[in-house]
Amino acid sequence: MSDLASTRRGAAAFLENVAFSGLHEAVGSRDWAAKWRELGDTHFRRGDLSSAKGAIDEAREAWLCALTAFEVARRLLDEDDPGGEQVSAQIELGVQRFGSALQQKMERVQITSCWNQSELPAYFLPASHAGLCCPAVICVSREQESAATLLGRVLPLSLGRAISILVVSHDDVSNQPPGASKFFLSSCLDFLSVQDNVDPTRIGVYGEGLSAVIATDFAAEDTRVAAAVCDGGLWNWARRLASIGWMTRAAEVPNEQLAWARRSQRVRQMKCPVLLVAGGRGVVSLSEAVSLQNDCADTRIDILTIPQTSIFRLGEIENFLASDDRIFRWLEHKLAKRMPPTGSDGQRSDTAMFRAGD
Repeated sequence: MSDLASTRRGAAAFLENVAFSGLHEAVGSRDWAAKWRELGDTHFRRGDLSSAKGAIDEAREAWLCALTAFEVARRLLDEDDPGGEQVSAQIELGVQRFGSALQQKMERVQITSCWNQSELPAYFLPASHAGLCCPAVICVSREQESAATLLGRVLPLSLGRAISILVVSHDDVSNQPPGASKFFLSSCLDFLSVQDNVDPTRIGVYGEGLSAVIATDFAAEDTRVAAAVCDGGLWNWARRLASIGWMTRAAEVPNEQLAWARRSQRVRQMKCPVLLVAGGRGVVSLSEAVSLQNDCADTRIDILTIPQTSIFRLGEIENFLASDDRIFRWLEHKLAKRMPPTGSDGQRSDTAMFRAGD
């Protein structure tokens, strides 16, 4: 696996077959993590040697291979395993190495919140297509994941696409005062809107894990958002049902008409295309996503199904390469500069079902 394409194919094949790879015990998981980490180290060294020789293109590809291998290793380790922190540190170092070799400048920027004027860090990677006015995406990591870790994953996806990326961490966004996270993300959108090569009318948001909930609130409140990868309000709906059940000690759920109205309330406030990432480690189940899509047939809701790869003692492992690629292809498609079709009611509608293997 000497180039990026073969490295990512090999990693995807490994994750697809992980259920048959002896990962049912912690020892087997650590052994495989060590092998992927060793592969990452090999690519890392190859990138450093190429950089020293002035072969920058070869160095960049090698570092991208290393980032992919390190991400596989990180996911194979238990959250409490000290090796996980070491791999995360290697990912951050790889991001720094890669940034120094880019023709376009990858910046560590400070975003000033319009809520309380506090400043929070972010990574900004401009689109590599100089002179073009390109779309952009605000990417929010899942809980307990740094912005650098998410950036290490999206770097191979963003390069070669005419799209700018702004990456922030879940912890930074969620640690805002109650209700203020959407204002901080609006400040992120403000930042992108004034960048020379960003089209302010084509800025999307992508939230992972509980950040999908934050992305929903942001897209519902800020009408400038052009596309959203989020939970469509389903997490808060599930919490409301649980709260009602606890307070009333009732096992039954509200009647179907009330459930339809409540379930679809938040997503109907969103004026942009929506992608629900269902299954896997996400906060949305496939059945919930399909119910919401059926409830809101007149809105633009797509579904990306993440199949379970393997469930064992340390948790669930996903084929993140397949899902990440599908998510960015969806964003690229929805943020393309074109007029979408209109439905009979005048609303834009192009609902479709996406699956990770499509």
